[in-house]
Amino acid sequence: MEKVTVIGAGSWGTAIAFVLAENGHDCLLWTRREQQSFEINERHTNEAYLPGISLPTNLQAVSDLKTAIEHAETIVIAVPTKAIRDLCNDIAGIIEKKCLFIHVSKGIEPDTLKRISEVIEDEISPDKREAVVALSGPSHAEEVVLRHPTTITAASTDQLSAERVQDLFSNNYFRVYTNSDLIGVEIGAALKNVIALAAGISDGIGYGDNAKAALITRGLAEISRLGVKMGANPLTFSGLTGLGDLIVTCTSVHSRNWKAGNLLGKGNSLDEVVSGMGMVIEGVRTTKAAHQLAKRYEVSMPLTEALYAILFKDIPPKGAVDELMNRTKKHEIEDFFLND
Repeated sequence: MEKVTVIGAGSWGTAIAFVLAENGHDCLLWTRREQQSFEINERHTNEAYLPGISLPTNLQAVSDLKTAIEHAETIVIAVPTKAIRDLCNDIAGIIEKKCLFIHVSKGIEPDTLKRISEVIEDEISPDKREAVVALSGPSHAEEVVLRHPTTITAASTDQLSAERVQDLFSNNYFRVYTNSDLIGVEIGAALKNVIALAAGISDGIGYGDNAKAALITRGLAEISRLGVKMGANPLTFSGLTGLGDLIVTCTSVHSRNWKAGNLLGKGNSLDEVVSGMGMVIEGVRTTKAAHQLAKRYEVSMPLTEALYAILFKDIPPKGAVDELMNRTKKHEIEDFFLND
């Protein structure tokens, strides 16, 4: 048994805590809202995020960050990307012992263009963290809490820490692999949300399976090109955190990025989509960061650029698709890891 604190009681944070509690760990779930903490402790539910699900009775929640951090040997960060730097700064002012840090967030910080592990390392000094592990892969919270078979990856530059996370989470419905390619895992996890937005737009316009298959395939080529230029192992993008996560996010009804794109394709404005969904759409923020990364590393990313134009330059989705289809002819295989 290990003392673990999960920071963030949204759908994925709650699902992660669900797995840890079922595995017999002393798991504490932190939420900003006292009312949500009360619901989890007294009713063993989190209806706002996982309706109809009974949570393990040994899973407890708190709304005081100091209590949450003091409890932990391992800290799991499960909040939206935009909140991570400020949260880690708050944790740094509280933490008094060395902890293992795990993050399950999927994004890139715009402007600094840092991956999530880099943001954590910026804010939490080495004397307060053992290592940073990214836990990522094709996984919807709604299916995990139903105990549907799920496979994901624990990635870290420290193999022993990745294996420790593997041991923490693995059970008969939740299988964890390890990977030392932290760059590739984090890039794949972040940029698949960009392609999922594009897939949703395609469906919203009314295009069919041909278009979606092309988006997934060419999207993977873009992600791979950028990731390899940043130092990732190209094989990572054929794995769970590359192709696997891309498929599930581009095709599932549970994907909020696909849902957002679908609404955009049907003619809704970005402001209408964001306000109407009431949840963070990581792909919007990541599109801006991906656009910046493409320029920094001089990598051609036409799908990303088309989505950036739709989101931030008010280009109609249909017009962006037409422009993509009329680009200069290319050779497919030579282009997969090279510039377009």
